[in-house]
Amino acid sequence: MDTVKRDRQHVPPIGIPELEELRRSLLEGDPAATERQRAKGKLTARERIDLLLDEGSFSELEPLRRHRASGFDLERNRPHTDGVVTGWGTVHGRTVFVYAHDFRIFGGALGEAHAQKIHKIMDHALAAGAPLVSLNDGAGARIQEGVSALAGYGGIFQRNTRASGVIPQISVMLGPCAGGAAYSPALTDFVFMVRDTSQMFITGPDVVQAVTGEKISQNGLGGADVHAETSGVAHFAYDDEQTCLEEVRYLLSLLPQNNRENPPAASAEYPPGRSCEALRDLVPADGNRPYDMRAVVREIVDDGEYLEVHERWATNIICALGRLDGEVVGVVANQPQSLAGVLDIKASEKAARFIQMCDAFNIPIVTLLDVPGFLPGVDQEHGGIIRHGAKLLYAYCNATVPRISVILRKAYGGAYIVMDSQSVGADLTYAWPTNEIAVMGAEGAANVIFRRQIAASEDPEATRARLVKEYRAELMHPYYAAERGLVDDVIAPADTRGALIRGLAMLRAKHVDLPARKHGNPPQ
Repeated sequence: MDTVKRDRQHVPPIGIPELEELRRSLLEGDPAATERQRAKGKLTARERIDLLLDEGSFSELEPLRRHRASGFDLERNRPHTDGVVTGWGTVHGRTVFVYAHDFRIFGGALGEAHAQKIHKIMDHALAAGAPLVSLNDGAGARIQEGVSALAGYGGIFQRNTRASGVIPQISVMLGPCAGGAAYSPALTDFVFMVRDTSQMFITGPDVVQAVTGEKISQNGLGGADVHAETSGVAHFAYDDEQTCLEEVRYLLSLLPQNNRENPPAASAEYPPGRSCEALRDLVPADGNRPYDMRAVVREIVDDGEYLEVHERWATNIICALGRLDGEVVGVVANQPQSLAGVLDIKASEKAARFIQMCDAFNIPIVTLLDVPGFLPGVDQEHGGIIRHGAKLLYAYCNATVPRISVILRKAYGGAYIVMDSQSVGADLTYAWPTNEIAVMGAEGAANVIFRRQIAASEDPEATRARLVKEYRAELMHPYYAAERGLVDDVIAPADTRGALIRGLAMLRAKHVDLPARKHGNPPQ
């Protein structure tokens, strides 16, 4: 006991001035390391947090934490924070938890203490029921700490999975992210990237070249544009960190705090019954003519504002978050301007994940249909279009939030069923007078049904044209589905916004009792 007392007496006291000096040094960091960070066009961890959170709202957790590892000269290099800044603050007045790798310390590499800080802030976010944002800029596992660092990643992955569908999780890539570290962002709801400064890959360019002989740069292998356009790993890509973090704030304004709450409502500038006269001219009556579905979405949502998710990947389908009469909605829409709006492997995956996210966070889904079918081809079939298309079907069938579909022009075959038809559970289905709902287009249907009759006629082309016209008039007229109760109403395009707002208001208290089960087994 006496020894303990003597040892304590030799510990220099830390007063208020010393504490203030310590905090000042934490905020400033190593000037040389800061300069190196700026030379790469990157902000520091604390500058990024300041851009993300409301001014003056950040409360830091464990700023004095240090690692306890020994060997490899680590015992003489024990900086405070251990290379990660963690805490909470507010975005638009609502609580958000955050952690940010500090590349200036150990290159942002994850060690035992570093991981424990992240584990703690993730646990707090889940317990408090508030979103978690990670600002990633790290060199992966800290090699000097060996398996302890790897175990730290395991703890992060396990918490990502537990929080999935409970609180929004957003990963912002602001530097390198390689190896196993890349799996944490992949487990979250949204991934943001910044061009030229952020990269994600499992094996880097040197390993790729050594194994396969392929020579490629870091950005060419896993840069923002690659993941936003080719792999689909990144939902958003921006030119600079400031714009990126501002868009993260915008996304958070459209999401609830957790799965027990609804997204925050906002006051709408336009009256609910505002007529959308422009829709009459935006969509050509000729089903073979392309148009930009984004213009339709802009006309329908409040103020013409929406946030498109995966804008540059699988461009034949649009997934976006916007508002209708101040209430947040998720919009899924075929894009006739890209591949005629067909469904393929990528589009099915993109829409399925978006629908699952909306359903998890109580966001009603509006589906705008103009779909000619699934994309035919050997590559699609061998790539598993059946399995991937089933993901979209499963997501719609499993969704319990309010769901309204609007058929603008054509809706053919299995693609019509998959795109939230009434038969798979859409609460309301509307159609424009230009709609054509059928197993296939009139020309294809006539060729199948009347093949012999056409072949035996004296004028096959004239006979085919007549039979196509008759088939369209008999089975594809705008009111055929409505007469059979498969469409709730045929509405004028200009009335679309009002019909959606009234329908969503009616469905706001929708409740669905699901079968008792641990979870489903969706197609993969």
